[in-house]
Amino acid sequence: MLIYVVRHGQTDWNAERRLQGQKDIPLNAIGREQARLNGIDLAEILKVEGIAFDFVASPLTRTRQTMEIVRTAMGIDPRGYRTDERLVEVSFGDWEGFTLKELKVTQRDRVSERNLNKWDFIPPGDDAESYEIMSWRSASWLNSVDKPTVCVTHGGVIRSLFKMIGDVPKHEAAEGEIWQDRILKIDTAERLIGWI
Repeated sequence: MLIYVVRHGQTDWNAERRLQGQKDIPLNAIGREQARLNGIDLAEILKVEGIAFDFVASPLTRTRQTMEIVRTAMGIDPRGYRTDERLVEVSFGDWEGFTLKELKVTQRDRVSERNLNKWDFIPPGDDAESYEIMSWRSASWLNSVDKPTVCVTHGGVIRSLFKMIGDVPKHEAAEGEIWQDRILKIDTAERLIGWI
């Protein structure tokens, strides 16, 4: 199955390097422009593909804004998509809203623990997840995809896709660059994944 994945555009918290997780932070001006340019590129890509695509996004504001800007730039109805809870970002629990630099002041040992094994680390907080735990729901979503799809989601979900589709080792999946101004192409049949 062919899937094009877009990470939501930049937010102020991304720019400040704050752990955003499931906090509902809107796009900033840079993020809106990233989404617009990704939409222009997607319009050209999908024209070449010549097949109908499903459109799905995480329900958080930043992903819905990105999807609507992308679709507007493609010249199609901005609201002609659906949302799926399984595409929500990993929860950083009590750490959401903080930078790692800020957390080092009060939780140096926990931050060091995270640095040693980012994929499996669970931050403090009742609703916190590791990337591994989050990947269970993104795998559920991936297994449900039954038609060519354009997806707007979050960095953590994209990390899990690299691990699942590309067999990227978990330490590399946890650390790799996840772009907001590029499009990820996945071919599940061929098990291919890469930025275009």
